[in-house]
Amino acid sequence: MRKYVIMGVQGSGKGTQSTMLCADLDLVHISVGDLFRWHVQSHTKLGAQVRRAMKAGELVSDDLVESVVRGRLDQHDWNFGFVIDGFPRNGRQAEFFMESYDIDGVIHLELPDDEVRRRVLSRRLCPGCGMDYNLIADRPEVEGRCDICGTELITREDDTPEALAARLHDYYEKTRPVLELFRRKEVVHDIDATAASDQVQAGIRETLGLPAYRPKG
Repeated sequence: MRKYVIMGVQGSGKGTQSTMLCADLDLVHISVGDLFRWHVQSHTKLGAQVRRAMKAGELVSDDLVESVVRGRLDQHDWNFGFVIDGFPRNGRQAEFFMESYDIDGVIHLELPDDEVRRRVLSRRLCPGCGMDYNLIADRPEVEGRCDICGTELITREDDTPEALAARLHDYYEKTRPVLELFRRKEVVHDIDATAASDQVQAGIRETLGLPAYRPKG
């Protein structure tokens, strides 16, 4: 069984690399952000708490985050292991996680701030069908229009230079210290995330001593 945490600043490719890592190793990708979105969209009691926090401009409480993570991991559908993305985000969450679960490694995707800005500020969203685009690597066939439904693409509200600067500050202030806690356990593997996604995946697998990536299909 393999259990990994993947960490990195926004735009470093955590979701992409998690999906690739899970693809042929029978691991389960657990995205805390996706879990919260599911609860909000499904109008659960927990989702209502998340909505209240977000409406008030507050961060979701540690107790709530830990409850969501614990509930997801308690499903035990990860027979061969998991890759958790978006957790832990601060020292308390890291302590909780290390006390509750044995992990095999922390994958830390390193990306310079200027490249983070380049990637994040190039993202576009189709408000019609929800398709995501990146003007660097995944441009639409018709400039500014969705390939699927033809709707005009927009920039996400949280993909502005100001919002990104705030998230970078939050990351360095709260999340980077989590890495230092994990480093004391000697489980952190720093990976250069500036290369193409398949090269980054190759680096992750080589560092962790895992089988080479084999795309499905």
